[in-house]
Amino acid sequence: MRDYKWLHEYCLNRFGSAAALEARLPQPNSPDELRALTDDRYLSLISLRIFRAGLKHSLVDAKWPAFEEVFFRFDPEKLVLMGGEHIERLMQDTRIIRHLGKLKSVPRNAQFVLDVAKEKGSFGNLIADWPVTGIVGLWRYLAKHGSQLGGLSAPRLLRMAGKDTFIPSNDVVAALKAQKVVDKIPSSQRDQAAVQSLFNEWHDQSGRPMCQLSVMLAFTVNH
Repeated sequence: MRDYKWLHEYCLNRFGSAAALEARLPQPNSPDELRALTDDRYLSLISLRIFRAGLKHSLVDAKWPAFEEVFFRFDPEKLVLMGGEHIERLMQDTRIIRHLGKLKSVPRNAQFVLDVAKEKGSFGNLIADWPVTGIVGLWRYLAKHGSQLGGLSAPRLLRMAGKDTFIPSNDVVAALKAQKVVDKIPSSQRDQAAVQSLFNEWHDQSGRPMCQLSVMLAFTVNH
């Protein structure tokens, strides 16, 4: 299991050719592309990820233009000034998803984005500069300092932004459990470190980004 050749050969056998496999694999954004994304766009992505959680993505995405309007295009400088009365008014707006906890997360995460930008120059600098060989640390940082970014929300947010990361999806966890890397969802620091170590080994052996290795591992189950 620690040898990347096993994973590669399995996926080649499943899809029949290297070209067919490569066509199914994602490509991460470059550090420059991650830095180029502005703070308001990161806040929009953070909020989109939170509202997608537990809901059909297409439903949320269809309403997102209205979210952009009512949240001032996710300008963090404006959103930190949003008080409880404004949130209460939004709870009456049928154009958006009226979930009080998620609505309250928007100004809280606006403050988070501003705090990071003050320290790092921009939120994109934080994302771009974090080493992929310690990406679970960025998950924990986002969960600790952001609002409603625990569980799979942080890695899924990073994937949405184009930051290279693996994601402990159901299929990935099933494969890791089958190979006795972990015996449950890797929520503890110890289990996350074990999974990070495995992906780091494959990353070194293959030169592939973490997101591709993650998808390849998911391909080994449920087919």
